[in-house]
Amino acid sequence: MRTLIVTEFISLDGVIDSPGGGDHPRAGWTFTEVPFAEEAYELKGAEQEEAEAMLIGRVSYQEFAPIWPTMTEEFARYNAMPKYVVSTTLGEDELVPEWPNCHLLRSLDDVAELKAGDGGPVIVQGSATLARSLAAAGLVDRYHLLVFPVLLGAGKRLFGDDPGPRTKLELVDRAAYANGVVKAVYDVS
Repeated sequence: MRTLIVTEFISLDGVIDSPGGGDHPRAGWTFTEVPFAEEAYELKGAEQEEAEAMLIGRVSYQEFAPIWPTMTEEFARYNAMPKYVVSTTLGEDELVPEWPNCHLLRSLDDVAELKAGDGGPVIVQGSATLARSLAAAGLVDRYHLLVFPVLLGAGKRLFGDDPGPRTKLELVDRAAYANGVVKAVYDVS
């Protein structure tokens, strides 16, 4: 069975909306509101080396697909690995040919089947709606969170108002960085 890891840049008040750009009024908050500290992003490099597949929702796919293939140095492994887009509305003809190895999954049952197969970790990037659905279905094994010292007030949140099933998390790794970012890695138990 594969490990499913949800990884997020998250504000202190739980917002994961538009950390690098997008529609949020403070889009790009990870870069514009917190000083850069290279060591705070080491987790992201480790994820790319360890993951064997990426799982993303339709909205994140449509944001990433035009940009990530051009980032050949930064995202070489992500660009090469299998990418699974969970969507009931995206058509096969809408997959971007410049971002190879993308496959559509139509349901959480399809995700469960992918997870039940052989292989290494599957990393979920962004994808707020998908991440909440995966958690509600009990499919998340681990959270990799980089918590930024900002309060955004509104926006897409990793954990919604409905708490869903009772979930216990075990802190398995943590670090704090000079720029105020905190790494928190939780296993779902």
